[in-house]
Amino acid sequence: MVKIHPSTRFKRSFKKIPFHIKKDFDKKIEIFQKDPFYSSLYTHKLNGNLGDYYAFYLQDSFRVMFDFVEPNIVLLVNIGSHDQYKKWERG
Repeated sequence: MVKIHPSTRFKRSFKKIPFHIKKDFDKKIEIFQKDPFYSSLYTHKLNGNLGDYYAFYLQDSFRVMFDFVEPNIVLLVNIGSHDQYKKWERG
């Protein structure tokens, strides 16, 4: 079982996302805690400036960006739409 720690940035971003995405996140984070690479999450390593991070998919092109701090400890870094996600790389 993976332990989850949300960053301050993640918490701020989470407050701004639509309610139906929050509900989808609640479902998917339970799956993620049991198996971060479960196929329906489409977990993948990022490229470029974000190459140290991973992401998994939510509804409507939303993504959750995270980092493995330790093998069973994950830091949730950010959450947002695909358009926002693209901008994170430039930051």
